[in-house]
Amino acid sequence: MITIVFRTRIKADADMAELETIGARMAELATAMPGFVSYKDFAAADGENLSLIEFTSTDTLAAWRNHPEHLDAQRRGREAFFSEYHIQVCEPIREYAFP
Repeated sequence: MITIVFRTRIKADADMAELETIGARMAELATAMPGFVSYKDFAAADGENLSLIEFTSTDTLAAWRNHPEHLDAQRRGREAFFSEYHIQVCEPIREYAFP
């Protein structure tokens, strides 16, 4: 399992309608990719956004990372939507669940 921690801050002048449209398309594409496991978004009170994305392997994640529409969305995010972002690609060391 590979977990991606994607932290962002949105520019004050970002076109939120465009961002939501692109986000919906990226969710549609990602969930159809082989190896996709899950995707969740969270928003903090200080304005930071966090997305947790899981893929089954580094190979399936690489296929998503290099998808042509995803590459366009990444470029658009840097140009128009994000004042900053930070991405961590992680492999779990240990995993627990209850119950």
